[in-house]
Amino acid sequence: MQTTLAEFLRNTPEGEEAKSIVGKCVHCGFCTATCPTYQLLGDELDGPRGRIYLMKQMLEGQPVTESTRLHLDRCLTCRNCESTCPSGVKYGRLVDIGRKVVDERLEAAGIHRPAKERMARWLLREGLTRPKLFGPALKLGQMVRPMLPVALRNKVPAITPPTGPWPRTTHTRKMLLLDGCVQPAMSPNINVATARVLDKLGVQLVVASEAGCCGAIRFHTGDHDGGLDNMRANIDAWWPYIESGAEAIVMTASGCGVMVKDYGHLLRHDRAYAERAARVSAMTRDLSEILPDFADDLHRLAGAVPRDGRRVAWHPPCTLQHGQQIRGKVEALLTGLGIEVRLCADSHLCCGSAGTYSVLQPELSYPLRDDKLAKLQATEPDAIVSANIGCITHLQSGTETPVMHWVELVERMVCA
Repeated sequence: MQTTLAEFLRNTPEGEEAKSIVGKCVHCGFCTATCPTYQLLGDELDGPRGRIYLMKQMLEGQPVTESTRLHLDRCLTCRNCESTCPSGVKYGRLVDIGRKVVDERLEAAGIHRPAKERMARWLLREGLTRPKLFGPALKLGQMVRPMLPVALRNKVPAITPPTGPWPRTTHTRKMLLLDGCVQPAMSPNINVATARVLDKLGVQLVVASEAGCCGAIRFHTGDHDGGLDNMRANIDAWWPYIESGAEAIVMTASGCGVMVKDYGHLLRHDRAYAERAARVSAMTRDLSEILPDFADDLHRLAGAVPRDGRRVAWHPPCTLQHGQQIRGKVEALLTGLGIEVRLCADSHLCCGSAGTYSVLQPELSYPLRDDKLAKLQATEPDAIVSANIGCITHLQSGTETPVMHWVELVERMVCA
């Protein structure tokens, strides 16, 4: 698809990248078959191919309307279309650029988002990305949870304290952990369980206190500059540990992992950070990429634990299976530990969480959640396991079946 960039985008890094991505689209439409919003709405403009047409027109300088923004806002950025696309179209990068340009063009024309929507986006960017604000706010919400409206109660998980203390043992082998913005408050056991498992395997998990949000929340809601600042701050926080010999940067939330793995690309034009950003991305590994290397040790540690016939439904987050293209690792690891793992029908489709999407687009998010839960429940699981805090919280809000991070199962078996 040939694109002639408008003057305001010509010779800019984002414009040239968007033009290159659009140029790979061959209009085949395979993406529409795996797009959740197209399946829900049946509108070509709410599928990847239609959105690419809209972005192409925008890149060429044609008028941008609120309708253009609406169709781009409705995209989950699940990147299922990338897994389906035979031409290798990097749709996720394109829609990030497209949303930013749409917002800038509409703002320049004096067309603003409604005040309520602007406030919601500001609260998400400023509240979720600041653990010192989010943690106390969540605790307050948990105290009054039964009195909250259903829509808000769905976003406030019940209190779940860690199952054990953070290990204090010092090991020669060390790995860094991104603590995350909301995960320590919403589900503190995930990172503790990870540290306890790795401690049993002779690896010390280290948290850099100055590291914060991975940048995804700001970047995916149009604040690219703020997102890039988050990335630079994390690189600065991690760099002394990297120079001291940390082996890897461990991600327990696949949504953060897919973003940190992209630091090298997003900061490639930043002379001060490009080289370090590339190093950080190369060192970043999802937990499911690390623990299989210790499979024999895990089997030995879990050997004395009685098998209870536990059956779990595995929900692979989009950021893991489509964003990072990691498939099969969690299932294989859990199966090797004696857990029966089942995939539900249409396991490639998004659950509707998609970061801030469930807050900004609830009318689409919740039908996707309910459909996903119906298919997960059809596997008759004792529990549902996933690899991203957003998916876990979103799914748990619609079911009484326990929903947890898969490492919490491993921790119960090897740290008993």
